[in-house]
Amino acid sequence: MVKAYNQSEAGLGELGNLRRLVYFVAVVETGSFTAAAERLGITKAVVSQQVARLEKEFRTSLLVRTTRKVQPTEAGQAFYQRCASILREAEDAFGELAEAEEEPAGTLRLTAPFDYGISVVVPAIAAFARRYPNCKVDAVLSDRTLDLMSGNIELSIRVGWLDESNLQARQIGTFRQLLVAPPGMRSEIERLNGPADIAELPFVANTALRDPLRWSFSLNEIERRNINVQASIFLDTTLAVREAVRQGAGLSVLPDYAVAGDLEAGRLLQVLPQWSLPAGGIHAVFPSARFRPAKVRAFVEVLSGEEKRRYSTKAPRP
Repeated sequence: MVKAYNQSEAGLGELGNLRRLVYFVAVVETGSFTAAAERLGITKAVVSQQVARLEKEFRTSLLVRTTRKVQPTEAGQAFYQRCASILREAEDAFGELAEAEEEPAGTLRLTAPFDYGISVVVPAIAAFARRYPNCKVDAVLSDRTLDLMSGNIELSIRVGWLDESNLQARQIGTFRQLLVAPPGMRSEIERLNGPADIAELPFVANTALRDPLRWSFSLNEIERRNINVQASIFLDTTLAVREAVRQGAGLSVLPDYAVAGDLEAGRLLQVLPQWSLPAGGIHAVFPSARFRPAKVRAFVEVLSGEEKRRYSTKAPRP
């Protein structure tokens, strides 16, 4: 393809043409050569000369000059849109390069669910603080979903299933849901033939869940059973449910990260281990922004490492 400009006349090569794009965009956005020159920190004469060369090379009027304002022609407006896009991409490339070299520093503000926060996020925060002494962490552990757009939260750790499709998120792990019981109920659970039998046993419901009384069990991904349970105790946090089960109140379904230590120590028993419940995801969720600060990216990597270690030592089946 023949280029539309005269390379020998330009005299500055490809780099010179890219500079002229900067000058031209600045003129369109500021509405004058004087304001463009001030923005760029150069003289008005340089801006005017270089934009004039651009028009000469393309043999097209890009700007309409009046005593009060400079405006783009129809061709100039179309050219401006393309130039602005090119320059944004260039700025993004430099920004990504700068981020790669940036050292994590400052205060990281994050939120996480209370149960997962206590079990996994807090150990990750401790590891992060040791690794990056120039960083501080301000964490809110709450089962309420905090607004990421408020500007106060830079990172949200969410456990389960994301409903909002417009979120910027990265899955960093998974968790299993386990049906568990106190050791005092060993004789009852040993007599269970399948999920339907648990409907006759006492159950502790977690009201923080969307449907705490209905559970879908599967066997080898082929046989499925949907079971409705009858609860005698209703609690609104995972750790409260765990404590009630520990105290012998009945069965319940709890995430593996909340019961791994209890299963290993024998304080809880896994019920019907051959049957599985739907697994959930663990996600790092970010505010809408093209770039993420180094401290955010660094913490997500630390937490991902904690998740990998946790996954390699998931609660054993009895």
